[in-house]
Amino acid sequence: MSMATTSQTSHASRNDAHNFAHKAKLSQPRRKVDRAYYWMTVPAAIIFAFFLYVPFIQGIMYSFTNSQGFGSFRWIGLSNYLALFQDERVWHAYGFTIFIAVIIAILVNLIAMFLAVLLNSRIAFKGGFRAIFFIPYTLAILIIGYVFRYIFMNPLPALGQALGIDWLSESMLTNAQLAWIPIVFVSVWQSVAYNTLLYLAGLQTIDQEVYEAAEIDGANAWQGFWRITFPLLGPFVTINAVLSLKGALGAFDQIVALTGGGPSEATETVSYLIYANGMTGGEYAYQTANAVVYFILLAIIGFIQLKFFSNREQI
Repeated sequence: MSMATTSQTSHASRNDAHNFAHKAKLSQPRRKVDRAYYWMTVPAAIIFAFFLYVPFIQGIMYSFTNSQGFGSFRWIGLSNYLALFQDERVWHAYGFTIFIAVIIAILVNLIAMFLAVLLNSRIAFKGGFRAIFFIPYTLAILIIGYVFRYIFMNPLPALGQALGIDWLSESMLTNAQLAWIPIVFVSVWQSVAYNTLLYLAGLQTIDQEVYEAAEIDGANAWQGFWRITFPLLGPFVTINAVLSLKGALGAFDQIVALTGGGPSEATETVSYLIYANGMTGGEYAYQTANAVVYFILLAIIGFIQLKFFSNREQI
């Protein structure tokens, strides 16, 4: 049989299989959707859209005005947006927010992955340790923030004085150069629990036979983690990276409880600046424009993260 004849036969077989599958699909009865699903989903979608998208659209509208949040206002076009790019305080808030967000996201993922691997290993009292590590996530951020504020204002400086450590002898919360450290510490301390839980869920999906085969081939613990655990945790690394950075970029309660944006506006994040000046500082429309810009920035960062980690998963 010639090559041409074989090719024609193969092509005909594929066409026959395609036609058979198409006819089988057409012969299947169409599933009728119960109207109850519409009665449950449509009202929920309308309520969701009303309370989410309507305020969002209104906020965008107010960003083109000189509104103070009440009373009359007039349209001023792009004046608020142009002023934002000339405001040094806004630039500092964005720089500080991105700075602490990157540090928090890196530390959270490193510590969470380490704890997840540890808690997934053959150790006693694993359930108890998991509960202990998850407790910080269940506590209110403001309450924890005020507790740590007392620690950083009193016991810690006293310890620094007793040990003769100059930079620790005074409260870091009153030092413009060091005030970011307590913010990062509290944020990481509370955020690690949730990310650890996600990594633990990812570790449960890895078949233990893979590790047993690697041990037979002579792989040590580090090689097993780097060549098996880490690659197979790729989707969970993506989720954790996006969620941890998103949470860190929205840091607000920690600032309120620990520093109030001080000292000398050194620890103002974008979220805190929008709240402080928009709600109580008479800059409602101006900070609304700031919120719109910040939303666009967060959307861009989230898209870049997802694209980057998705490409890494496919390698």
